[in-house]
Amino acid sequence: MTATATVTAFDAIGTTWRITTDAPLQPALRREVDEVVAQYDRTFSRFRPDSAVTRLARTGGPVDLGPWAPPLLDLLIRLAQRTDGAMTPLVGGALEHLGYGPGYRLDAEEGYRVAPPIDALRVDGTVVSLDAPAVLDVGSAGKGQLVDLVAGLLADAGHAAFTVDAGGDVRASGPAVRVALEHPFDTTAAIGVVEVQDAAIAGSAPNRRAWTASDGRRLHHVLDGRTGMPVATVAATWALADSAMLADALATALFLVPPEDLDGFAFTWLRMATDGRAHWSPGLPGEVFR
Repeated sequence: MTATATVTAFDAIGTTWRITTDAPLQPALRREVDEVVAQYDRTFSRFRPDSAVTRLARTGGPVDLGPWAPPLLDLLIRLAQRTDGAMTPLVGGALEHLGYGPGYRLDAEEGYRVAPPIDALRVDGTVVSLDAPAVLDVGSAGKGQLVDLVAGLLADAGHAAFTVDAGGDVRASGPAVRVALEHPFDTTAAIGVVEVQDAAIAGSAPNRRAWTASDGRRLHHVLDGRTGMPVATVAATWALADSAMLADALATALFLVPPEDLDGFAFTWLRMATDGRAHWSPGLPGEVFR
């Protein structure tokens, strides 16, 4: 990126976005970006009463989720099957049971709610239905997909060098971008630095979305769908892949299964346990601080 690079920053879908480009965004392109982000939120947000996902939760469908749904749900269903249901897009009800839902009340009901089996979700093209009403949550890959969609708009408009950063989900085109990996136990420090070039990186950590229930339980948003309980053994993960959607999804999957269970997916990774030990793939393009 040149010294004359332009940064466009805004807040959307509950996080801060920073788009760095080799030339200023033209007003028409900025409007396209805003509309894609708004349309994505109207479709997939489980936090707003007028979204398509909320309608699916009320009725069980069928609901048309539009052209972005098939690749997103195909990936999430594959990972649900690969992880034996530990990672699942049907975890939304379990999250809301623990208080992480509309209104962000962040107080849990008693016990934990198990997610429905993945075969309760049926996808026919862009149309989605459920055996019974349930809360679809695409947060494990949706932000990454939206980053890819925005990156596609920039590329189509002729921007050759850019980064799209949505709360740490980063897609980079052009020269390599150095990305610091925030330490989950100290947000002022980094566990390492990686270089991202014509690729994407996403991380997952519960430290910024954690709360204490009135009964004293320490909770966070990364749940095992088979139990409805927060993962207790992993502190942070990162995945690098060709797309931000894939990186986002695999960063979540690494919380729930070891990397060897994800053979067949093209990615590199770093995984830090809650005891402070870190492991990473041999091809990780960067440095990990020991």
